[in-house]
Amino acid sequence: MPKQKKIEPLVGEELLKKVKELENESKEDKAKKCGYYTVTKNGIERVNMMKFLNALIDAEGIQLDSAPNANGRGGRSASYRISVQSNGNLLIGSAYTKQMNLKPGDEFLITLGKKHIRLRQVDADDREGIEAEEATA
Repeated sequence: MPKQKKIEPLVGEELLKKVKELENESKEDKAKKCGYYTVTKNGIERVNMMKFLNALIDAEGIQLDSAPNANGRGGRSASYRISVQSNGNLLIGSAYTKQMNLKPGDEFLITLGKKHIRLRQVDADDREGIEAEEATA
């Protein structure tokens, strides 16, 4: 039995391209053909699906782990759901502001709809327009 040369596992764009080429193959075959397998002492090939799937997640740029904060501990992650508090406030937590790279002092315009609230970040042009409106009022 000729020994098959094991390929180095593909990552990033190469991995995504190869998986697209193999779209009609099973996920195990895709993993194997992308280099995510090992050969045991007895010559049996074992597909490493976990490494393959993690490499795909990384290649797509999906971040499953929350980024650690300054003191090295992970914080709460965003659930994309909030509730009105007992005092009537609607609080948008730091998980969202960190994800959007917002800084203290960033301003937003609030637009209320029948069943939605829209926030639009105020930029320099908006500030000038708001200040002009306030000056004439």
